[in-house]
Amino acid sequence: MPAVALNTSAPVAPAAPDARTGAVTPAVSLAGELRRGGFAPFLATPCGILAPLLCALQDEGPLITVSREDNAVGMAAGCAIAGEAPVVLMQNSGLGQSVNALASLVVPYAVPMLLVVSLRGTDLDHTPENTVMGRITQSLLDGMDIPWTRLVPGADTAGPVERARRTVLEERRTAALLVPPALFGWTP
Repeated sequence: MPAVALNTSAPVAPAAPDARTGAVTPAVSLAGELRRGGFAPFLATPCGILAPLLCALQDEGPLITVSREDNAVGMAAGCAIAGEAPVVLMQNSGLGQSVNALASLVVPYAVPMLLVVSLRGTDLDHTPENTVMGRITQSLLDGMDIPWTRLVPGADTAGPVERARRTVLEERRTAALLVPPALFGWTP
């Protein structure tokens, strides 16, 4: 794995317009809020719903793509132990795949990280292979005592990111932001 320079103390500029469209989109805004909140590094598995956010994060700095969500959680745990404030971005199906890493390492040993989880199987996404995880995502997080906030399309993300920042950086716990399909304009 290539070395990645991690520096959460550097000042972060306000969200810049999307390099491709010139617009400050919800994804660009959220990426800026996360960086201004002191979060880094960003570890992600590919996700269509999160794709605009992944592009916005990549445009402003390193984004580490990981092939399995439980591996991303493990890497984030190492970053957190080293003093960083990592973010793992994944689909809720990947959250299901990461339960063991979260329940046996992250939660009991209070390893702080932020999870940004797309909500497949909810709202606009009625695919049968995603509906069960869509139905149980929030209760799964509740069962692991991971506080979560569901982001709302059209609403400001500064408040939810600030609450997540306090949970992760001050309380030293894991928190989750849940991303519904419509937040960044995903359509089936």
